[in-house]
Amino acid sequence: MKVQNVMEIVVKDVIEKYKKELNMSCTCDHCMNDVLAMTLNNLSPQYIVDEANSAYIRAIHQADRQGATAILTKVAWAAGVVAENPRCENVKNPSNE
Repeated sequence: MKVQNVMEIVVKDVIEKYKKELNMSCTCDHCMNDVLAMTLNNLSPQYIVDEANSAYIRAIHQADRQGATAILTKVAWAAGVVAENPRCENVKNPSNE
């Protein structure tokens, strides 16, 4: 049985869309995954078992301005936390960037 949290897709889309506006000092995969994880931990999951329902649920979240704003707010908060406390190798070895 396979279930999927559609919020993961929604949040990934928001992060990708607003990546430059988040003003993060590092946008490596590790830092961006930290932002994703922190954001998802502060949102209610939306699980589906049928991939065909994914587009429908994503559209609902994009059409709901208040919901979309809430997601963006949580992404911005998580990005701020990660930017202040990066855990990636780029911070440990700045010459790798």
